[in-house]
Amino acid sequence: MMNKRQCGVLLSISSLPSKYGIGCFSKEAYDFVDSLSSAGQSCWQILPLGPTSYGDSPYQSFSTFAGNPYFISLEDLVSEGVLTKKECDSVDFGCDESHVDYEKIYKGRFGLLRKAYERSNISENPDFVRFQQEEGYWLKDYALFMAVKERFGGVAWGEWAEDIRNRWQNALDYYRRELYFDIEFQEYMQFKFRQQWDSLKAYANSKGIRIIGDIPIYVAMDSADTWASPWLFKLDEANQPTLVAGCPPDGFSATGQLWGNPIYNWEVHRQSGFEWWVKRIAHCFKLYDVLRIDHFRGFDEYYAIPFGDTTAENGWWEKGPGMDLFHTISWRLGQRDIIAEDLGYVTDSVRQLVAESGYPNMRVLEFAFDERDTGTASDYLPHNYPTNCVVYTGTHDNETLVGWFEALPEHEKKMVRDYLNNHYDKDPDLYKDIICMAMRSVADTCIIPMQDYLGLDNTARMNQPSTLGKNWKWRLTKKQFSKNLQKDMKAIALRYGRVEK
Repeated sequence: MMNKRQCGVLLSISSLPSKYGIGCFSKEAYDFVDSLSSAGQSCWQILPLGPTSYGDSPYQSFSTFAGNPYFISLEDLVSEGVLTKKECDSVDFGCDESHVDYEKIYKGRFGLLRKAYERSNISENPDFVRFQQEEGYWLKDYALFMAVKERFGGVAWGEWAEDIRNRWQNALDYYRRELYFDIEFQEYMQFKFRQQWDSLKAYANSKGIRIIGDIPIYVAMDSADTWASPWLFKLDEANQPTLVAGCPPDGFSATGQLWGNPIYNWEVHRQSGFEWWVKRIAHCFKLYDVLRIDHFRGFDEYYAIPFGDTTAENGWWEKGPGMDLFHTISWRLGQRDIIAEDLGYVTDSVRQLVAESGYPNMRVLEFAFDERDTGTASDYLPHNYPTNCVVYTGTHDNETLVGWFEALPEHEKKMVRDYLNNHYDKDPDLYKDIICMAMRSVADTCIIPMQDYLGLDNTARMNQPSTLGKNWKWRLTKKQFSKNLQKDMKAIALRYGRVEK
């Protein structure tokens, strides 16, 4: 399905309009799907759905399998009779409908969800029991992890008491008894998350909208994944990382990027037949129709940095699993729609891996006119695209189109205008020309961030890498995705053959 001309929008679930402080699986999500359909879109790309930790980044999650409880619709719980509208309305979730106040969400939402759980008699629900059984391969460890984390005041699992930190059997048995209801509460939230998400996804599919999900290549150190399976990562005897992930210095960062995620022990994964990865990818295709894998180049070579370093300058490249992993996934799961995020430092061996996989890779227009990236900038110019790729104006990590163009030096602005054959010095609608340039390219799929269709500046930027405190907050307001905008988007999609008449 990825080899036909189609188009879609990039918008995080958290960015949806909703009543209680953060986008979720409420009526507004269904309204957004209706608007996408009216706008001639066939894809909705979201950000990772996992529960977020310090910094609120969906790329640093407590679990690669679990869902974010923030996205559970409180209105649905009111309809079920386990919460009241008065209870929900009495909680302060913030007063700015265009931004998420994560501190208030954290303080207010879990109390309501706990009330809903305590009134639910969930243990008597056969669907819940079935969910526990079917998802037990990850759910048991995740629910225990989160319950124990709360018992220890939220600190990282590396700071827990030795017995439970190292998963001694007597400690596991003790905490499962001691925290029984806390564990069941975590399982309840995952059940409601999945129930509501499955309903929304089914609705989107019925409207001809396919969901493009997103997973980071790495998992967080403070996650149920590393705590439950430390042997899958390069940790020492005390379960501390020996190496962590990042990117080397380049034209954009003199000291590189230090992500801090633990590095996989690929030899252990290989010996197991990549069983953990097969389960991870299979789980993703329960949730999504298409999967974008972030930092795909790390499967060819990954950048390893000594644990404890404060920058990425002393790292080195090591070989990843290559096609062995993807041959295994195809053999176990069949052919799946996967997008390879191959941005950044791309070598010939990375290009070979992407080509051999057959997965469409990414082209980002904002990278096409950056003189700091002289080696690959031309790859992002539309006249050099293959059909088997996905074109974006920008991603969640980029400036908005309007903000990006405003910040360009004059000679790079001229490069953009020359390429567009638009030489008006003052053109407030130039971003529309750039969107059209992406849409008329030969790329099979075109995805545009919602902020770019709206012509918003960098106050609407979703993420600025290597910064804390100001990211992942932007939200779409109810009136922004107007009927006129839907009409314009459909006209563009029709004009460039990305929707049937």
